[in-house]
Amino acid sequence: MLSAALDYHRAMRRADRLLRLVQILRRARGPVTAARIADELEITVRTVYRDMASLIGNGVPVIGEAGVGYVLGEGFDLPPLMFNPDELEALMLGARLVEARGDPALSLAAADAVTKIAAVLPKSLRPVLLEAPLMSTRYREPLLDHIDAALIRTALREQRKLAIAYVDEKGETTERIIWPVVLGYLEDRRILVAWCELRSDYRHFRTDRITAASVLADRLPKHRDSLLKRWRELEASHSAERMGAKSRV
Repeated sequence: MLSAALDYHRAMRRADRLLRLVQILRRARGPVTAARIADELEITVRTVYRDMASLIGNGVPVIGEAGVGYVLGEGFDLPPLMFNPDELEALMLGARLVEARGDPALSLAAADAVTKIAAVLPKSLRPVLLEAPLMSTRYREPLLDHIDAALIRTALREQRKLAIAYVDEKGETTERIIWPVVLGYLEDRRILVAWCELRSDYRHFRTDRITAASVLADRLPKHRDSLLKRWRELEASHSAERMGAKSRV
């Protein structure tokens, strides 16, 4: 009996490890090395090789190349809602953050998403989600936007240009065509990072200072991911310059 119980628990641990291994491949945007997988799962590289062989033998389309790594082929997916307690708590905390800081439509969507997830979870896991002891609190009153932030999110999603009227710190209004890149939700305001055609450069726009906006039919000349990558590179460069200036003081 003891031997059978040990075999059962070993099989369950291995099944859980295989699911986690597939999840690592699913969330990666490129090849994942055996060493990286072994480090995350706290197993040996040799065990990774065995597990990969097992997945491939069971029909999972894993593609591997020596020295490059593994990728998950197209046409495969895990059954939905296979969440563990940590994942459920992460989802609830994220939803509470969105409810506290998101625009009205996004806040409602977060609450609806939690309801949908809870409805299809096993009964034993529902309290883990709905009663998660993790909170998000807003200490400042948000600044009120003149436009619906859902409009900005639509432009971001569809990768289209925005025509906006923007009031700067001096109270002067300018009309601009911008390429929206990313919308940041801060404690008391929202910041839209975009390429500004008027300034021929990246600019940070406070959404509460956008007095009018419309989504244009024109799509972005460059993919939003490439625009975001370039903005991050520039921000990193500016940050390094500021740190260098401080060190010379």
